[in-house]
Amino acid sequence: MQFLKTLQVAANNPGVSTGSTWIKSKGEKLSSYSPVDGTLIGTITSADKQAYDIAVKKASEAFLEWRQWPAPKRGEIVRQLGEALREAKPALGQLVSYEMGKSLQEGLGEVQEMIDICDFAVGLSRQLHGLTMHSERPGHRMYEQYHPLGVVGIISAFNFPVAVWSWNSMIAWVCGNTCVWKPSEKTSLCAIACQKIAEKVFKKNRVPEGVSTVVTGGREVGEWLSNDARIALVSATGSTRMGKAVGAAVAQRLGRSLLELGGNNAIIISEKADLDIAIVAAVFGAVGTAGQRCTTTRRLIIHEKIYNKFKNALVTAYGQLKIGNPLNEKNHVGPLIDKDAVSQYQKAIEACKKEGGKFIVEGGVLKGKGFESGCYVKPCIAEAKNHYSIVQHETFAPILYIMKYRTMDEAIAMQNGVPQGLSSSIITGSLKEAERFLSSGGSDCGIANVNIGTSGAEIGGAFGGEKETGGGRESGSDAWKAYMRRQTNTINYSDKLPLAQGIRFDL
Repeated sequence: MQFLKTLQVAANNPGVSTGSTWIKSKGEKLSSYSPVDGTLIGTITSADKQAYDIAVKKASEAFLEWRQWPAPKRGEIVRQLGEALREAKPALGQLVSYEMGKSLQEGLGEVQEMIDICDFAVGLSRQLHGLTMHSERPGHRMYEQYHPLGVVGIISAFNFPVAVWSWNSMIAWVCGNTCVWKPSEKTSLCAIACQKIAEKVFKKNRVPEGVSTVVTGGREVGEWLSNDARIALVSATGSTRMGKAVGAAVAQRLGRSLLELGGNNAIIISEKADLDIAIVAAVFGAVGTAGQRCTTTRRLIIHEKIYNKFKNALVTAYGQLKIGNPLNEKNHVGPLIDKDAVSQYQKAIEACKKEGGKFIVEGGVLKGKGFESGCYVKPCIAEAKNHYSIVQHETFAPILYIMKYRTMDEAIAMQNGVPQGLSSSIITGSLKEAERFLSSGGSDCGIANVNIGTSGAEIGGAFGGEKETGGGRESGSDAWKAYMRRQTNTINYSDKLPLAQGIRFDL
């Protein structure tokens, strides 16, 4: 396929890069099969411990020089990278769609997120700031400033194979850090493509080798990063199970971690909702990326007065969904990432039925022409109870659970009544209900939306959640502070040395 040639993604490519240098290793072979049609796209050699250590050493050395570059100059590098991504958008978007399985529009949208975060980071490079405070001591000035941390480790998931790296790296770079990226082993070729794009920009501007480092591999690479004292911050995106392991390992060495983990997101559909808006929000939220977003809508909490009407409208909408090759823009739903994901989908359906769930839109694995990869499944809907074990669990698949509520207090309690706390939404025409939902006694999630769905975050706002979602924040707002260390400074410009709190120490 032409876009693979354009990005120079070739078979047997080394999977470790410190910039313009690709390091040979004796790690396992990682073969990337497209869930779209089962085709082997390419094979790379993942990192062994020796190659990993070389990469981290290079990133550590590069930090010593990179941190001395003025922040606006670092921002200029990111600006040029944003321009390179604009040129590569059609090809890279195709690769994301083909290797991961999301629709072409979503693949292109993910690359646009990368471009947007470059623009955000460029502006940020001239706005890194601290506070000036009045001292209680005469002739003194106090202020605080932020310095780069060092090497930032980035562990990203398959469902957003390029955007999450950019959320972290672009901000980390303008802050003066270097990055070591461990991409998902299921979408390694997307990472290699990004590194090749960055490589040209960095080489042209004589950026130190090691500022952008990629280390491909499986779980062991994540464990190396988590336990490595040279890694100042580990930013990990993925399952709650993975995040708990990373968080514990990093905490053991008193390092820093930024965790963006699982979601179990709900939309409350009020009796005062605009049902046209609600249908679009619910369906896109539930089936977009084949249910493989951390912000996927997994639960609908529907007012009892409109429950049957809305349920019937949902069934009708699901009947209009087109499932197939995601590179065909007429299709709404592509494949799951692999057959393991299909197995988890099937197990979740059976678990729901055993607990008493009633499916109003049946699921199943699709077979036949166009579905040869075995990764295509039917989006399905089940009437369920919020307390069911399977409903409390995040299944990365297009399974939607619907349930009734009577009062807003009950709806909010149901929305909050899961271990995860990423994204949430209410569809309502009532200002009182909207404000109640957004109040301190409302949604307990990191993201709370009104009259839009749970998916589709913009890079201007900090992204992340609470509870088992990990508490981390990536992307916009003041998320940059996570990539820096705060330093408080006091300057004495007087001829005396008065002590704080009026303490006297006379000699």
